[in-house]
Amino acid sequence: MTDLFPRPPGLAVFLNAGDPPFDVLDDIADMLDDHEVDVLELGVPFPDSISDGPVIRRSADRALAAGTGLEDALAFVERSRARHRHLRVVVLADWAHTVRPRSMAEVVTAVAGSGAAGALLHGAPPRVRPEFYERAAAAGLPVVTTCYASSPPQVVAEAAAHASAYVYLVTHYGPSGAGQAPDAEALRVPVDALRALTGAPIAAGFGVRTAADVERVHAAGADAAVVGSTVVARAEASLAGGGDVVADLAGLVSGLRPHHLPHPVPRSL
Repeated sequence: MTDLFPRPPGLAVFLNAGDPPFDVLDDIADMLDDHEVDVLELGVPFPDSISDGPVIRRSADRALAAGTGLEDALAFVERSRARHRHLRVVVLADWAHTVRPRSMAEVVTAVAGSGAAGALLHGAPPRVRPEFYERAAAAGLPVVTTCYASSPPQVVAEAAAHASAYVYLVTHYGPSGAGQAPDAEALRVPVDALRALTGAPIAAGFGVRTAADVERVHAAGADAAVVGSTVVARAEASLAGGGDVVADLAGLVSGLRPHHLPHPVPRSL
């Protein structure tokens, strides 16, 4: 079991590997570490995601057009692990696009070898998930499981039983980037249900855009909030406008948890 969110409210952000390009993404990761963001959920890009809205799908398409694959993403993870004090990277890999053309053994071994703080297997059918859990445990790779706030009890139980990094609690059905902000009272029910079944941290995402949303997630009893489409959209707009992507994302991150870290901790030279 890991403790990726040591100081509540925890914060995780999502970006696709390769978008922004890796030279910029390296600087973004350094900035996230300076701002004590807990987790970077790094997507290995894949096309036509039914769970993502247009912002993240455009990002994945740009990364794929640049030739980004699993090996590039894991090289980034290795670089990040070597120099970051606080930030940890969780790898999100799609079953159909990334895992099935290789093998579960190959992908789990590679992700574990990169030093990733966890792995989330996206779109895996029920028949393959037991192998993922078994191979991840054998490799010492923490697992991020997922369920929806409205998932049936058996889905919640599976997510709780196999989470060793954290449970990603999706606040509502629909594509990422859409939907209303989390409601603390409504979210407390699924958070409590998970808490009764697991000691793993619980991170809630979808619809989290502002510091107020992060506070609502924390008020519901979750350990962390996950911010995805808002971060990707800010990076996209900055790149398109010729802006300073790192500075623009720093402003966004600072606004998500302004009380947590008023000034970034200087990086040692």
